Amino acid sequence: MDWRLVPTDCSDRDTFYDNYQNALIAREKGLQYPFVIIDKRTQKIIGSTRFFEMYEADKKLEIGWTWITQEYWGSVVNLECKLLLLTYCFEVLKINRVQLKTKDTNIRSRKAIEKIGGVFEGILRKDKIQNDGTTRNAAYYSILDDEWGISKEKIQGLIKNII
Repeated sequence: MDWRLVPTDCSDRDTFYDNYQNALIAREKGLQYPFVIIDKRTQKIIGSTRFFEMYEADKKLEIGWTWITQEYWGSVVNLECKLLLLTYCFEVLKINRVQLKTKDTNIRSRKAIEKIGGVFEGILRKDKIQNDGTTRNAAYYSILDDEWGISKEKIQGLIKNII
């Protein structure tokens, strides 16, 4: 995993554990809803993602902090994960807008977001200060409730082509 591409470098056990604990605290406060991604065949944790930046009054939230172990890159895992999350957002929670963002130079993630129907909205410059003190720009995307049907079909088609 290239931790330089995500907001928190969890390359060592202590930092990973701290990040995990912070996610649980944020969950207890209702600020974030972290999920683990488990390979059903091996029962191993292979990644994580979460809901955050949740605004009930505006019916919007962000999906992010997603990481998947490198051996699963290019597999159906991220597509299935996003299908489950987005289905829940649009069909159960009745969200109007789901936002996704990534480091502007993270081409792999940007392509993955675009592939599932994320509409590019722009770059927020110097959006985050990274662990090494440098700033990063963020590429922002969204999927809206009235775009969900098309995005859902796209994701289902992509999954079908991989399986």
